[in-house]
Amino acid sequence: MAVETKTSTDSDLNRALGYVRVAVYVVTGLIGLSLLLVGTVAVIAGLKGTWHWSIHLESTIRYMSTVVRYLLALLAPLFGILVVGRWYDG
Repeated sequence: MAVETKTSTDSDLNRALGYVRVAVYVVTGLIGLSLLLVGTVAVIAGLKGTWHWSIHLESTIRYMSTVVRYLLALLAPLFGILVVGRWYDG
């Protein structure tokens, strides 16, 4: 029976996939926190019902949409790399 040994390229690939997985988790967490922030400001604006809080909600949505857009642009290729790497490794 032949015994397979792991080469250094396998361990390098596993290490790289580990870093990509952590990056995917971090970016996903940042997107979740961004949505939580917008929801919190929306609830406060709804409870207060003043023009002042509606301005805060509008500006928060504008800024967070830009942040989420860039995070999604980063997340899509990272997730693709992770899926292809796991398929290749598996």
